[in-house]
Formats: sequence, C-alpha cells, structure tokens
Amino acid sequence: MKLLENPKLEAVSDALTIETGDCKIYGKVESYSCKMAGNDKRLFKMLSQENGHSPDDLQALSPPESQLSLSPLQSYSRSASEEEGGPLCDTCSRKMIFYLISTLNASFHPDYDFSDVKSHEFSREPSIDWTVNAVDSNLFSTAGESYASQIRHNLWSVVNEEISVNECEIYSYNPDLESDPFGEEGVLWSFNYFFYNKKLKRILFFTCRATSKSSQVGADSGIGHDLDMVMDDDLEDDVEDKSEESEYYDGAYAQERVTPILY
Repeated sequence: MKLLENPKLEAVSDALTIETGDCKIYGKVESYSCKMAGNDKRLFKMLSQENGHSPDDLQALSPPESQLSLSPLQSYSRSASEEEGGPLCDTCSRKMIFYLISTLNASFHPDYDFSDVKSHEFSREPSIDWTVNAVDSNLFSTAGESYASQIRHNLWSVVNEEISVNECEIYSYNPDLESDPFGEEGVLWSFNYFFYNKKLKRILFFTCRATSKSSQVGADSGIGHDLDMVMDDDLEDDVEDKSEESEYYDGAYAQERVTPILY
C-alpha cells in the first residue's frame, strides 16, 4: 500500500488533534493506493496460500457493532469468547482482508504488526450515513461545538473529494483489547474506518481516539515511584507490613484511575 500525499487530508488530521477539558483527541485521515509494495506482496502471498485458499475465497466478518445488542463495555471491544462463539454476518474476499491488514500495517508502522489479524476482527458497515453519524457522535460528545462548527463540514468535504464516499464499501477494525493499538488505559473511545473505492483502487483510512489527560498525568506523576520508596522502607522494618501496605496503596491507586467513558 502506498501512502498518497494530500495536503488537505494532512490539514484535517492536524485539526483532529483537539484538547478539551480533561480529554485529548488524536485523529488521522490517510489515503492509500491499493498497489502492492514489496512487503505487501509477501503478505499477499502468505494469505493467499494459507491452508490452500485463494484470494477470491470468502471470509466471514463480524456484524457491525450497531447491530449488536451489547453493553457499553462490550461494544467498545469484543472479548475472545465472543469472537469465537458470537454471531458472524457478511463476508468479503481474502484479497479485501489483505487490503485492510496492509493499510493498518502501513498506517501504524513500525509500532504494530497486524499480519496475524483475522477476518472476524473486521466488520462491513451498513451505510455511509451510519458511519458519518457514528464518527460525528463520538467527536461531538468529546469536542462539542468546536467539532460541529469548525471541523465537521471540512472533514467530510475533504474525505468525499478524496474517495467519493457514495461509491465506497466501508469497513471497520474492531479488535479485542489485547490486540487493540488503542487498548491502553485512559482511552475513552476509538474507531478505525476504511473507505474502499474499487474503481479508484484506493482506501481512505480514518482512525481516531480520545484519551483522558488526567489518566496520563497520573501515569507520569511519579506516584508509582513514591509507593516503591515507601514499600522499600517498610521492607527494612517488617516484610509482612510491607505486603499489607503494598496492597493498601495499590487498591487506593486503582480507585483513582479514570474509568473510561464509553459511547
């Protein structure tokens, strides 16, 4: 997959870095050509030959999260048991799965490798209207009027100009918490959408997350270091007291952590 440079998309991505109250939003919108590069060819060969399959073989996808009657926690990320036993709907070719995985690899390189991602971690979204509404709901819930009045119109105008959204198939990546690149503590919500235009042989990738600044401050505040010093002092006096105080401090610190707000 080759990144297609687009100054308008870069400007939109910059605008999607938003600080508001206790939250910070990080967004990125990128356009990729489906033309294979060196690493893509190796991955495509591996996926095509896996268990004797061909590129045109169909793979089962998970249903869009809008169609799942889940609790807020479940809708944020599926567990492994749900992936194994939950309902599956919709299909796409192995070649399409290759495009989606290659896009993830290109966008998150070198921090993550998605080569082992399976088809059930992707969904096909029901419509452009639903996707736009899902994106708008998340961003408006966190950024409020600054998104609605300053960013929204230009965002969707530039996206449509680049990929012609009404001609696209739209997919999403919905991993379990263990493999989610946004699964770290303090993430309030995240999404990863792929707009695939077969005629243009192009994918527009829209990824975004909101994080709690207070959670980040807690992680960098030195609290853990201070607790280690206290427990080391206790160890010199009494090993049993050290163990009890460690449990007390760990419990108190856990209560101070920000609970993710899920939309």
